[in-house]
Amino acid sequence: MSIKTHREPIVILISGRGSNMRALIERSRDAAAGYEVALVLSDKPSAAGLAAARDLGVPARAVVPAETADRAAYGRDLAAAIDPCAPSLVVLAGFMRILSAEFVARYSGRILNIHPSLLPKYPGLHTHRRALEAHEAEHGATVHFVTEQLDGGPAVIQARIKVNPDDDEDSLAARVQTEEHRIYPLAVRWFCEGRLRYAEERAWLDGTVLSGPVQYDEIEASGGR
Repeated sequence: MSIKTHREPIVILISGRGSNMRALIERSRDAAAGYEVALVLSDKPSAAGLAAARDLGVPARAVVPAETADRAAYGRDLAAAIDPCAPSLVVLAGFMRILSAEFVARYSGRILNIHPSLLPKYPGLHTHRRALEAHEAEHGATVHFVTEQLDGGPAVIQARIKVNPDDDEDSLAARVQTEEHRIYPLAVRWFCEGRLRYAEERAWLDGTVLSGPVQYDEIEASGGR
């Protein structure tokens, strides 16, 4: 399989401080990254990640939903901001607004999200609290393709951590976030190199259907990328 050597443009959507956005931008400077961040958008003009993106040299602005706008109308406004960049991939990095079915269909197979749990466990909010309440031995993060089902698209890669006896929500969240910063740029790179794709409602890597998400610790152990 031929691997693309030029950098594919991506657009990142955020709602807050954008720690994954920062990791993606920083890793985009690697010689083998395969992508460049063309634009950062937020649904909140006060999002700290907008200033952080600009400080890193990436254009960033807010697309604020009108008070009377429904989900579909906001999706069209968002698409109008995205499309001039002609991105190969739309990357959700802490974007807390549920996307319309129309928006998801428009970029079908070209939207990735990262979720702070070992999906299919704990879709939705408060994942760290729920993992602690369930006395899980392991927790982590999952990169997945976005479909109309909330946090239900096919998983691409996971990173796992052990839950310590003294963990609380904050400590668990911080350790999971460290893993997020490792696996998200890797999944974006795979996509932009042409190795990762979405077809037949499944994730494919290097021409093979993923029966389950790639485990990051196995990549580290093998020294592979």
